[in-house]
Amino acid sequence: MSVFNRCWARVILESLVRHGVKHICIAPGSRSTPLTLEAVTLQNQRVQNKPRVTCHTHFDERGLGFFALGLAKADQGKVAVIVTSGTAAANLYPAIVEARQTGTDLFILTADRPVELRECGANQAILQEQMFAPYPVAEVNLPRPSTDLSAAWLLSTLSDAYQKQAQNSGVVHINVPFAEPLYGATEEEITAHSWLESIDQWLYETPGAWVSNPQGQVQWQTHPDWEKWRNKKGVILIGRLPKKQTDGLLEWAEQMGWIVICDVQSNVPAPLPHADLWLANKIVLSQLLEVDIVLQFGSGFVSKRVNQFLERYQGEYWIVEQGIKDVDPYHHHRTRFNCDVPTWIALHEPNGISNPVWAIEPLALADYCRKDFVPNNLDNALTETTLAANLERVMPANADLFLGNSLFVRLVDALGRSSKNHTVYTNRGASGIDGLIATAAGIATANERPMVAMVGDTSFLYDLNSLALLQKVMQPMIIFVLNNNGGAIFDLLAVPEDVKQDYYQMPHNLNGFQDVCKMFNIRHTLKLTWVDLQNTLRQFSQIQRSVGNVLVIEVKVSPMAASQLYRYLVEEITDARFTYKNEEQDEA
Repeated sequence: MSVFNRCWARVILESLVRHGVKHICIAPGSRSTPLTLEAVTLQNQRVQNKPRVTCHTHFDERGLGFFALGLAKADQGKVAVIVTSGTAAANLYPAIVEARQTGTDLFILTADRPVELRECGANQAILQEQMFAPYPVAEVNLPRPSTDLSAAWLLSTLSDAYQKQAQNSGVVHINVPFAEPLYGATEEEITAHSWLESIDQWLYETPGAWVSNPQGQVQWQTHPDWEKWRNKKGVILIGRLPKKQTDGLLEWAEQMGWIVICDVQSNVPAPLPHADLWLANKIVLSQLLEVDIVLQFGSGFVSKRVNQFLERYQGEYWIVEQGIKDVDPYHHHRTRFNCDVPTWIALHEPNGISNPVWAIEPLALADYCRKDFVPNNLDNALTETTLAANLERVMPANADLFLGNSLFVRLVDALGRSSKNHTVYTNRGASGIDGLIATAAGIATANERPMVAMVGDTSFLYDLNSLALLQKVMQPMIIFVLNNNGGAIFDLLAVPEDVKQDYYQMPHNLNGFQDVCKMFNIRHTLKLTWVDLQNTLRQFSQIQRSVGNVLVIEVKVSPMAASQLYRYLVEEITDARFTYKNEEQDEA
């Protein structure tokens, strides 16, 4: 039986590789042995002097799932995860939820006990079929390996699931029961097994997938009413977008003569930064609610003010985003373009107006926020707010940026100014604080570029096991831990004061994170001033690519200072009035 288990696993994994899997993430376990050993076999096979797949390991399934998510977010090929049976599989649930919410492709292979061992007291046997409820886009609940079922049937069954994923990106869950024995098969016994004879030519001679489903190129056309709408008053919202979809978007948007608002996740430098603040202004908000059309690229906006604007807006509403998933939480009467952004803007010529004269107040207030309001309300101390507003001071030129959830990502969105030199990643599908370190490690591993990750102290505590993954990262990586002694985000919410600290913020009152970093052989430093921080960053930038070039920079800050300043800025701008001056007037 051990030989046939390996044959069954070989067909599954070969099918996945033919479908584009380049990374396989493996947790320890016995029941998953046939899958694990076949993954190692694939890694040992080379094409053009490169392994067919790269295997990654981690002892913690929850962290492994988020590491795989990071690999997949970096768009370096599809990613598979192999875990054993029982709660090992259940620990993947948070990463699967995030993958579904962001349309990230993962293949989850859960080894299982055969049906006769379920619900009878057998060890490590739980109900694994449909265990992830509606979160996978496709599920394959395989029977125990049997020669009564052909290899062609197995390949076709898997291909049906792949086709569903091609139509709607997300997770494919493949539950694979194995009966013992699990060990002892040799390569000669596996390749000689008669069950594989019917697919020998495909296995060893014919490239490509078992079932070919070419996706026909959709022939998009210019919207028939574009000439009318492009000459109206409008707002362009740019939400979460992959970097590869942003080419030419800013230039196109700036030629539309409309107000352009960019989310921190957009990978597009905002021509009118700090929108989360100036949209709080009553005059500006009322004016923008009266525009004729809102054109949205991407989705998933961080800003509370942007979301409030969208909730209240009732005019013409267009969304451009690939996929079939609904991305309008406010359920507008809308037009949805299931299209990549470069294709859409190539078909819709801008109107060529560079200065929207109908939007004097929004332009004036945005200009004031950029030049005066935000800079004048920040001091020179190293704090959460000054770090959020000055990310370019800590970012190496060729580094990626991963922003954790809760307070800091909101501060960056409100106070920061994005750069086209850095690709921004987040886990804002479900916006959880779990698995952030693991996700950042996966992105850094796939992209092979320096990484800067920004996470809160509670998020860091939540994912301590994933510090082990950092030991394998091959490029320089900096993790900033913003230590405000708990969940400062709750200071922005209407939580009753008498329970806020004990039941929401939950201060950890730890001395710092130096000892836990030492346990994982990761360098740690505590920074209190900008001068000290930038000296450390200069030294770190000279480090060459090799294992272990990870630095945790802990920044201790006042628990409530950032949230209080953030709230103050929003309140101050609400009733403000300003007069627009263009650059020529400034120079005069």
